[in-house]
Amino acid sequence: MPDNSYHVIETLLASAQPEQVRQGLELAKKEISRIGSSEARPLFEMVSALFYIDPLDRPDLTPLLNEAISLVVGFGKWVIPVLVEKLDAGDIKVQMAVAQALGRIGADAIEPLMAEYQSSDDPARCAFVLYALGKIKSRKIVQAARLALEAARSSDVELRDTATRAIGKLVESIPPLDLPETMRVGFVETLRTNLADPNPGIRAKAVRSLGKLARYGHLTAQEREQLHRTCQLILGQDDNYEWDRAYIVRQQAEKVLQYA
Repeated sequence: MPDNSYHVIETLLASAQPEQVRQGLELAKKEISRIGSSEARPLFEMVSALFYIDPLDRPDLTPLLNEAISLVVGFGKWVIPVLVEKLDAGDIKVQMAVAQALGRIGADAIEPLMAEYQSSDDPARCAFVLYALGKIKSRKIVQAARLALEAARSSDVELRDTATRAIGKLVESIPPLDLPETMRVGFVETLRTNLADPNPGIRAKAVRSLGKLARYGHLTAQEREQLHRTCQLILGQDDNYEWDRAYIVRQQAEKVLQYA
C-alpha cells in the first residue's frame, strides 16, 4: 500500500467528523484484508488511537470506538502483549478500551494478563488487569480466581474495589463444578467481610457479587438464606429497622433479593 494511502487513513481516523472516521475504519478494514493482520502493525497503531475517544464528551463517536475495538480484536493473538502494555497508558479512556478489547479476545488473554498482574507492584495497574480479566467470558477464567480473591482483601482501596466487582464477573463464566470449594468459600467470606467496608462503593459491589454467586449457582441453600437476611438488613426490613445509609448499597440489595 502506498505511503500516501496510509496517510489518508491516518488523517480520516484523526478527524472529529464521524463520517470521516467511519470512512477511515472502512479503508483500514480493506487494507487489513489485503495484506493480512500479521503485517498490519502500522494500521493497528492508527486504529487503536481511537481508544482516546471520550464517550462522555463525544457520544456520537461511541459506536465508532466500539468498531475500532472490534477491529483491533480481529488482528489476532499478536496484539495481546501490545494491548497489555497499553494498560499502562495513564489515560483511563484508553485503559477501559484496552480492557474491553482483551476481554473480547477471550481465553488467550488470560495467561498474559495474569503474568502482567504478578509482575506488577502498582495497585492501579493491577486493578486494570483485573478489570480486563473480568471482561473475559470463558470457563478458563477460573485460573484468575485466586488473584481476584487476594486483591479483594487488599489494603489498597482501588484494587479492593475492582477485585470485589471482578469476583462477580468471574463467577458468571465459571460453572459451579469448576470452582474449587476452598475458592468458593473464600469468595463468600471475603465478600461478606467487604459488606462492612467503610467505602460504600465497595459495599455495593460486595452485595452485587454475592448476588452473582447466588444467581450462577455458587451458594448453598444456607448461604442464600443468609444473603437474603443480609439484604433485608441493608434495606431496613429486619426487626431492627436499620439500613445502610448509602443509596447505592441499598439499590444493589434490592436487586439481589430476587436471587437470594
